[in-house]
Amino acid sequence: MAKMNMIQALNSAMDSCMANDPDVLVMGEDVGFFGGVFRCTDGLYEKYGAHRALDMPIAEGGIMGVAIGMGVNGLRPVVEIQFSDYIYPAIDQIVSELARLRHRSGGEYFAPVVIRTPCGGGIRGGQTHSQSPEALFTHSCGLKTVMPSNPYDAKGLLTAAIESNDPVIFFEPKRIYNGPFDGDHEQAATPWSSHPKGDVPEEHYTIEIGKAAVINEGCDVTVITYGNMVHVAQAAINKSHINAELIDIRTLVPLDIDTIQASVAKTGRCVIVHEATLTSGFGAEILSQVQEQCFWELKAPIERVTGWDTPYPHAFEWEYFPSQKRINDAMLRTMESN
Repeated sequence: MAKMNMIQALNSAMDSCMANDPDVLVMGEDVGFFGGVFRCTDGLYEKYGAHRALDMPIAEGGIMGVAIGMGVNGLRPVVEIQFSDYIYPAIDQIVSELARLRHRSGGEYFAPVVIRTPCGGGIRGGQTHSQSPEALFTHSCGLKTVMPSNPYDAKGLLTAAIESNDPVIFFEPKRIYNGPFDGDHEQAATPWSSHPKGDVPEEHYTIEIGKAAVINEGCDVTVITYGNMVHVAQAAINKSHINAELIDIRTLVPLDIDTIQASVAKTGRCVIVHEATLTSGFGAEILSQVQEQCFWELKAPIERVTGWDTPYPHAFEWEYFPSQKRINDAMLRTMESN
């Protein structure tokens, strides 16, 4: 085991896959010589050369078109979109071509492309560097959608994504690149934890895509979340008298509804938390599935704690994030309902 933050764990995953498979390459804006804007690809250019750590022009649609062509012809490109806010020019290539290629060709062709992209706020990036667009891609059949919350999961899930023959959108919460953060407003000036690293095996390993993790067990209420909000929810639970079960879904598509269903059937109450906006956020899909699968076990209405239905508010960044207080209030409301 080694102590790694999420950046180092992601780098280790790409390094391991590139060492094991000469068809794996990384590509994107500044990912080669510079090592990526967040340094996730640091050292890969020097180790594997410019032909496997490709610096690309600022043209996301073009980058994705090239990656799809590479994938169809036997390579396994790992594309970095520098910020998830920049992914929109590539959406046509991703949704109309990449996601549908296997289905359109009757299984004759596939493109094993991984799209890595930092998402969410927490770095004072303003409207165009802080978005959480994950729900857009869960609506596109043919894509897997992943968002880890810790270094161990980040390496295992990214390795599994690179080895998958299906395209994967791999969202990386940049707010916890260097360590977890519990979301208290008063900590905004010093957001990083004093324990920013986790135990991560240096060797090659995978975590199955489509399996949620039960972070802690409880019997009063089920709290379902992913990414940044795992740490905020855990902090809220730790400060509460409520015996809450916390589930990190880890992968949005495919969603591990069996783990969710078992938990809600046990607790009878459910709170869903995510950083993205409320309307049509992925929490709405989780809510509908819980309602369908667990209706007779529910003892209270399902609660959602999310970002606001506004463009990302730079001046009110810490108010925008679902806080410990908002999560705790939601748990209390569901506990008080009959």
